[in-house]
Amino acid sequence: MTPRRSIIPIFVPHLGCPHFCVFCNQNRISGSEKPATADDVRRTIEESLSRLGEGAEPVVAFYGGSFTAIPESEQEALLSAAYEYVKNGRVRDLRLSTRPDAIDGAVISRLKKYGVRTVELGVQSMDEDVLRASGRGHTAMDAERAAKAIKCAGFELILQMMTGLPGDTLEKDVSTAKKFIELKPDGVRIYPTVIVKDTELFELWKNGSYKEHTVEDAVELGAELLDMFEAAGIPVIRFGLNPTEDLSNGDAAGGAYHPALRELAEARRYLKLERSLLSREDEGKEIVFAVQKGRLSQAVGQGRANKNALISEYGLKSALFTERDMSEKLIRIK
Repeated sequence: MTPRRSIIPIFVPHLGCPHFCVFCNQNRISGSEKPATADDVRRTIEESLSRLGEGAEPVVAFYGGSFTAIPESEQEALLSAAYEYVKNGRVRDLRLSTRPDAIDGAVISRLKKYGVRTVELGVQSMDEDVLRASGRGHTAMDAERAAKAIKCAGFELILQMMTGLPGDTLEKDVSTAKKFIELKPDGVRIYPTVIVKDTELFELWKNGSYKEHTVEDAVELGAELLDMFEAAGIPVIRFGLNPTEDLSNGDAAGGAYHPALRELAEARRYLKLERSLLSREDEGKEIVFAVQKGRLSQAVGQGRANKNALISEYGLKSALFTERDMSEKLIRIK
């Protein structure tokens, strides 16, 4: 049995980031207000290790800021504290997230020294106009250069993208996904834009300068992006912002925030496949779909949305779904 990877998250909110992106309020998003210290790192790791069961492979992950942009001495302190646990075998390795313009040869050497295995790049978009409108402060070329350097150095590369940013379009998001695929990352995270309070984007939205990227927008686009990355053999390890109590209680003022956004996008993928298997000749028939085990809720849709849509659109007498052992997502049985 493959050991279960267990992430020990340590947040460094906005620490080191030289720019204020229009969508960003790291305190509200991460639920953390002060940067971690070396003592915080040790305490967090010890507390997490005490709760993990047998067979877990702990991985320390620095999230929330542009880690490699913080002062070198602070990087060394945090990495050194975590690396103690790598050396004594209690933690498998380290991972961190950073900006494309905060990667160079010296940074890569430092990360190797302290046992970092995975580097996540917050690229967000490969469209120059979108990057400028979002206040990212880096270019698509910076992202391409950093991604290639990380891969060449032997790190696992994760790329982060956002959909629905200022100036974005469906075509631009699809183009970004295609360029990500060309960079051959080991995984991607997709974060449809959420309008968070106390951000510039929130003000742009209130005054009508920014059109909201809705849950429906994100679900429809997400279904296409998930198809693209799956076809390329690149896992999407997250789709949608991680739900927090603050975001759910009002800090997410608008945009594509939903606690089950990935489930909705997966259900939309199934709905498109189900539609492709039906025709107008099926009107009045009882249709049975065989579904891969573990995928029944996605095939039926949240609140039976897929099932109800198919019955309505195709005039079916009924639509039934049954789980089967199968490699394909779904097949139709008449």
